[in-house]
Amino acid sequence: MSEIPSLLLVGCGRMGSAMLAGWRERGLGASFAVDPAPDAARNAGSDLTVVSSLASVPAAFKPAAVVLAVKPQSAADALPGYAKFADSAVFLSIMAGRTISGIQGLLGGSAAIVRAMPNTPAAVRQGITVATPSTSVTSGQRALCESLLRAIGLVEWVEQEGLLDPVTAVSGSGPAYVFLLAELMERAAIEQGIAPELARVLARQTVSGSGALLAASSETAAELRKAVTSPGGTTEAALKVLMAQDALPKAFGEAIAAATRRSRELAG
Repeated sequence: MSEIPSLLLVGCGRMGSAMLAGWRERGLGASFAVDPAPDAARNAGSDLTVVSSLASVPAAFKPAAVVLAVKPQSAADALPGYAKFADSAVFLSIMAGRTISGIQGLLGGSAAIVRAMPNTPAAVRQGITVATPSTSVTSGQRALCESLLRAIGLVEWVEQEGLLDPVTAVSGSGPAYVFLLAELMERAAIEQGIAPELARVLARQTVSGSGALLAASSETAAELRKAVTSPGGTTEAALKVLMAQDALPKAFGEAIAAATRRSRELAG
């Protein structure tokens, strides 16, 4: 029996495909996906028909939700045709920066919209999504969107839509910061004479293992950091370099601020 009702997925890119995989694990009702890219057809199956344009979706198809997973820069061209579903479906948007009011301007003011920001660990069902509903979203539609997002990880809700811009900067873009850390650790290990293969294993397992410890622990990140940092030891020596003149904290603050600004700029 399908736990997830029939959906219309607009965009089968990395995040759209990750969400789709999570829904299929829970049982997906007969659904459609629209994506002009030829390789999007790899997502087709008994539960999903992939078409290249909205015109190929049967007129009688009535999805419970339309999931907007296209690039925000494509929204103005891609979205207006989906306004015909506004009377019966909730729109779940994962487009960075695109505001509820902006999306309603493309779909019509009556459209029920949940704006959400997931992140790429959704691909292994370890993502986190923060969402906010428009005033026209019903309790049933909110519950449906909650179910769709829980298929790929944790879900949190905020009432202030403006908070999704810093959320995007922290968790939406955040995996890239973690991957950069692993990249730099690997490079530094090689510079210290460690073989590249071992350097990669050390960096990747240290980052992923530390993340697992952080997730399992009731201690704060600061407390865990201090527990590793013995006075006069090797960790303290490294942290003195990273924290010199507040360089790393300042850089992270500036990076999050830059990503937040860019999220607001994408609203147009």
